[in-house]
Amino acid sequence: LSENFLFKFLVIGSAGTGKSCLLHQFIENKFKQDSNHTIGVEFGSKVVNVGGKTVKLQIWDTAGQERFRSVTRSYYRGAAGALLVYDITSRETYNALTNWLTDARTLASPNIVIILCGNKKDLDADREVTFLEASRFAQENELMFLETSALTGENVEEAFLKCARTILNKIESGELDPERMGSGIQYGDASLRQLRQPRGVAAQNKQQCSC
Repeated sequence: LSENFLFKFLVIGSAGTGKSCLLHQFIENKFKQDSNHTIGVEFGSKVVNVGGKTVKLQIWDTAGQERFRSVTRSYYRGAAGALLVYDITSRETYNALTNWLTDARTLASPNIVIILCGNKKDLDADREVTFLEASRFAQENELMFLETSALTGENVEEAFLKCARTILNKIESGELDPERMGSGIQYGDASLRQLRQPRGVAAQNKQQCSC
């Protein structure tokens, strides 16, 4: 089945917050045991069903370490969505969020759709950042927010889908234009074919189930 859309995603945040583990859990449905710090950028992709549309997510997992900052920044351009990750057991990673957010909105696009993820939810006993504090930060900065656990898988798929769903809604409302250069959105084969089809056929195709 060919996709209706292709979205470029980023996973950003400080080193050690579990970005690669989140991506691995999303794509492989399992926890990455021997995760080392990412060097530069890693890539993964997955096809998901969002609101009856088939969307391919192309996900760039960026290194959180400062020494790779110049390399990873070059991948920000033209991203439609991002997971901004901190570790609920590390105030330091939470305090760095503003810098990551500025980078994303400056280098990718001011319209980038971002979901804040408080990862390592399974380590609640060692929590340094409350849910309330982070949700307030998310609200002030117009971000969606979820606490996730790359270990148990809790809210991992939901974080990616929530972000994709919001992008799709913005395309449908006309707020985001996939034709614009650097939007991070491409029409897949299915959409292009649909554009060339007579209206009746396209309408029939639209009745596929939506999740």
